[in-house]
Amino acid sequence: MFSTVVKRMLILGVPASILIATWLLIPQIALLTPERRELVVLSPYVITVVGMFLSIHFHRGRPFMALMLLILFYWGSRSALVGKSLELSLNEIYQVCVLLIPVNITLIAIMRERGVFSTVGRLRFMFLGVQGIVAFWLFRYNFIEILPYIVRNYSHLNIFGDMLVPESALVVGAACFILVAYVAVRRQAPVDSGLLGVLAAFFIASNWLTNRDIHSAFCASGAVIMTLSILRDSYNMAFRDDLTGLHSRRSLNESLSGLGRCYSIAMLDVDHFKKFNDTYGHDVGDQVLKMVARKIMGVGGGGRAFRYGGEEFTILFSGSRVSEAGPHLETLRRTIADYQLALRDSERPKDHRQGSEQRGRRRKPAYASVTISIGVAERTESLASPEAVMKAADKALYKAKSRGRNQVAV
Repeated sequence: MFSTVVKRMLILGVPASILIATWLLIPQIALLTPERRELVVLSPYVITVVGMFLSIHFHRGRPFMALMLLILFYWGSRSALVGKSLELSLNEIYQVCVLLIPVNITLIAIMRERGVFSTVGRLRFMFLGVQGIVAFWLFRYNFIEILPYIVRNYSHLNIFGDMLVPESALVVGAACFILVAYVAVRRQAPVDSGLLGVLAAFFIASNWLTNRDIHSAFCASGAVIMTLSILRDSYNMAFRDDLTGLHSRRSLNESLSGLGRCYSIAMLDVDHFKKFNDTYGHDVGDQVLKMVARKIMGVGGGGRAFRYGGEEFTILFSGSRVSEAGPHLETLRRTIADYQLALRDSERPKDHRQGSEQRGRRRKPAYASVTISIGVAERTESLASPEAVMKAADKALYKAKSRGRNQVAV
């Protein structure tokens, strides 16, 4: 359980590394020449333009909106706040930013991807526009009335006294941060972890607004995090199977060239999958494939899992002979055979009213189990290429099926 949580937390590694690196590089900015420091000031604009271009190219509306919010904050704060002799806690632009931008980034994280210029995408931009107009009117003409509620120190803790961001905005921001972190860890999507990084960078930049270097550097790092998340997401689209989350066949083909001189390849197939699909339906069939993929993903021995196609999977054991990979494959086979899969109720009504009426009636859950057949082969003098080893593993797979299935064959 603990190892699973740690693995899921790794999705946050890239944003956290960029934020830490940015903080460590802050002292170096002061040592730059005036011309190079000016490049640091311009870097958030340049990186954001690149990120927005990639968002449009890959039809990613959520990163586009996040980058737009970040650069509007940077432009507005550079124009009206940074270097100005004013009290930030009494400034309506600052208060609008620290209260509304975290909430909007959280909404973006919860949203589903609908593209940049699609109908839904345009409606989302309209929502941001209307929100901006309402916020401008509210804070421009009623700021004095709402200011005491915004800047009031409710907890009376000294730790908030040294922070530029007011306590109310910190509480809202902390709630947003926890929610976005939950979404990122649960979905395991690069864009969601990127949104969390943008949120963290925004709060650091907001709290150190009086320091030009920190403000520029963290706005730039937020743009870098979001831009990299777009690239990582596009990579996953090309090299990850959408249904199971495993590496795709395209990724398998690229991985075969880097196996070295000692390796084993296993081919796996779900037994009687077509019959299972015909009996329970394709939705349950997808359930089975996801379950099998999760188990295969946890195979021991350093095995790397791929979805080969349909109900067939491949595992690469780099640096392992069949004698070393075999016990791990046998453990995997038993694990899947012993697993009882709870089936979704195929008679569950789609109508919300009917579902509410039947919610109180408990139905006995249905369970099903599946088995897999495995064929494995290793590189030898006669099987010198990965393609030859895969063919041998495929022959071993058919041997396992002809012997009665639910077994490992060599």
